[in-house]
Amino acid sequence: MAGEGGRGQAGRMTSSSQAAPARFKDLCLDARDHQALADWWCAAMGYERREGEGPVGEPVAIVDAAGGGPLIWVCPVPEGKAVKNRMHHDVYGDVERLRGLGARVVAEPDAAKGIAWHVMRDPEGNEFCVFAPAG
Repeated sequence: MAGEGGRGQAGRMTSSSQAAPARFKDLCLDARDHQALADWWCAAMGYERREGEGPVGEPVAIVDAAGGGPLIWVCPVPEGKAVKNRMHHDVYGDVERLRGLGARVVAEPDAAKGIAWHVMRDPEGNEFCVFAPAG
């Protein structure tokens, strides 16, 4: 029966005054060619490789050159992307510039549906949403 043995409460939110809430530390992105994808995201986002990282087969850390964005780890994996992302990046940017770097548009904005962003894929197929630059 649902609710017995604590299983029925799995989705119940509780809080503790002693425990701090979780917070984001870094973002991680899997890639077959993690070196090339790290370079692509650096070009797309104005990031740079963090110096002093490990050997070629290890994850690559990229950081916002301006110091404002999150650290992104681009991690090597043996398989290519096979299904839709369950989580994705939302970025401000210029769609044509990103397309020129090799991103593909998957979906255009649709004002009738209240969708004001483009859905794009990076060169390895990872989806991300692009919003007009804030200003």
